[in-house]
Amino acid sequence: MKILVTGFDPFGGEKINPAIEAVKRLPDTIVGAEIKKLEIPTVFDKSAEVVHQAIEEFQPDYVLDVGQAGGRAELTPEKVAINFDDGRIADNDGFQPLNRTIHEDGQTAYFTQLPIKAMVKAIRDAGLPARISTTAGTYVCNHIMYQVQYMRDKEFPNIKAGFIHIPYLPSQVVDKPGQPSMSLDEIVKGLTAAIKAIVKFDGKDDLETIEGSIA
Repeated sequence: MKILVTGFDPFGGEKINPAIEAVKRLPDTIVGAEIKKLEIPTVFDKSAEVVHQAIEEFQPDYVLDVGQAGGRAELTPEKVAINFDDGRIADNDGFQPLNRTIHEDGQTAYFTQLPIKAMVKAIRDAGLPARISTTAGTYVCNHIMYQVQYMRDKEFPNIKAGFIHIPYLPSQVVDKPGQPSMSLDEIVKGLTAAIKAIVKFDGKDDLETIEGSIA
């Protein structure tokens, strides 16, 4: 089994992005699965071009995109991506789409194929906070999740894909009073547990449990 794991570069004036820092520290093999690590730009459209090329070259069975969600205290696998770009800030190329449809011939929304309930349980079993999220936002994180699902719909039907958001690092919240954070070691531990669940549940149905929140 081959799993492509991507992480964004720093954006929004930050000097570091825990997404790519954690991805770079993942093992090269997790319970027998080959892990391909890829840094992608926090840029609408261009991020999808980079991932598309990697899918063509690596031909993964799974794609797991990782992104920072400042303000969240848990690792949060995403359930759904929507066909909508609305940048709260400009991306790293200075582009800020507003009310933009990503693909006119794409579905209104795509659901992940990852066993996100099993992933959340595995992260919790590893001693870390986690929950399912049903909103990936409208910035580049949602954009890349949607774009990979669109690629799956139109070109790569055999891959399974999804997205997981992670919290700030402690160094990022020094000047952000009240904002939660998680250490890099813990994030890596959580992502590793999530990937183990992906491998374990390959070809199986996801858990029938409640792993989300009431919000």
